[in-house]
Amino acid sequence: MEIMYLLIPLSVILVFLIGVVFWWSLRSGQFDDLEGPGYRILMDDDQARGENASTTPPDQHRGSAAANE
Repeated sequence: MEIMYLLIPLSVILVFLIGVVFWWSLRSGQFDDLEGPGYRILMDDDQARGENASTTPPDQHRGSAAANE
């Protein structure tokens, strides 16, 4: 029965901490868009990402032999 003196305050503190973390996640926008990241994976990117892909001509992507010609 003496363990209840430890477990009840410990559980109240744990519930309070979980509530604070949940409140912080709501305020910081963690649950704003739940479906967007899933759809973003499925969208095709026609352009290659990165600054080298958009500024370098396609001939230089083939290797050093094509770039030296």
